[in-house]
Amino acid sequence: QVQVVESGGGLVQAGGSLRLSCVASGSFFSADVMGWYRQAPGKKRELVARIITGGGTNYADSVKGRFTISGDNAKKTVYLQMNSLKPEDTAVYYCYERLAGDYWGQGTQVTVSS
Repeated sequence: QVQVVESGGGLVQAGGSLRLSCVASGSFFSADVMGWYRQAPGKKRELVARIITGGGTNYADSVKGRFTISGDNAKKTVYLQMNSLKPEDTAVYYCYERLAGDYWGQGTQVTVSS
């Protein structure tokens, strides 16, 4: 059974930083896509950043220049370094990994106070 587990969320003041981590276990496959999505109250889940193996990285316009995604597809680990955080970054952040199937973590809360 594949499990995806995130960690690293929390409460931070505007302008601060947080680093999210995610690891998948229980699969023999390497990840061909790894990413982070977020969902704020009353809003749809949206892409924050993703790594496509052999295809580079994508970022939402709202986080470009502030967030950096990195990871190891063989180890099925992915990280999101978030700098210069803003109150509008407040959301539940979900890790996504594609490992011959789509898998999601349970989410980790990020709250940015003004």
